Amino acid sequence: MQKHGEISYTNELLRKAIHLSSLSIPIAYGIFGKQFIFRLILLATILSIVLDVMSHKVEAFRKFYLTLFGNLLRHHEAQNETLLLNGASWVLIAAFVCILIFPQYIAITAFSILIISDTAAALIGRKIGKRKFLDKSVEGTMAFIISGIMVVTFVGLVYNLPVAFYCAGFGGAILGGIVEAASIRLRMDDNLSIPLSVGATMWLTDLLLFMSGSEGFLDTDTPLFDLPDLGL
Repeated sequence: MQKHGEISYTNELLRKAIHLSSLSIPIAYGIFGKQFIFRLILLATILSIVLDVMSHKVEAFRKFYLTLFGNLLRHHEAQNETLLLNGASWVLIAAFVCILIFPQYIAITAFSILIISDTAAALIGRKIGKRKFLDKSVEGTMAFIISGIMVVTFVGLVYNLPVAFYCAGFGGAILGGIVEAASIRLRMDDNLSIPLSVGATMWLTDLLLFMSGSEGFLDTDTPLFDLPDLGL
């Protein structure tokens, strides 16, 4: 049953189809590297935020914006009492932050989990979710975790990464599922909280392995903050 203020399941499918198109970001990162994708995402993020602000502040543009995307917006995105960014802007902000602070394997994994697992949790949770877990459903959370584990496995196989990567990634997927389920009470957009929690878990796991004398999955010469060169 559709809850009050919730978009229809058909529009949820369309929204998540757009969400899945963001997989082009980690794919491009893997192909073209950090410098290229960081500059592109920086520009896209700025543009998206500007358009978001205009949709709240410029009435003519707001009418045009709602005509195009109104059916896909959640209630808090469509309202005009307070300026809240929409999901697309938060996805781009998340990509920007992940690429900025995380090593490549972690950034690609954390952002891919956001796109794929958040989609799985939303669609399955709305379709068959019955048992409540935090702010969402057990079924949706399980869909998130299982699909997240599949993402980690795929990335690990593509890059031929060691067992430590899988351990860190599986832990990140589980924590990411819990964070997604608690998104309302955390009062943080899950498009940002999910990849940050997944990435931080993976990074901390690698650090703990290194400190314990075990082999991690990151190169020992990987800098803590490998900041991109903007060429400014």
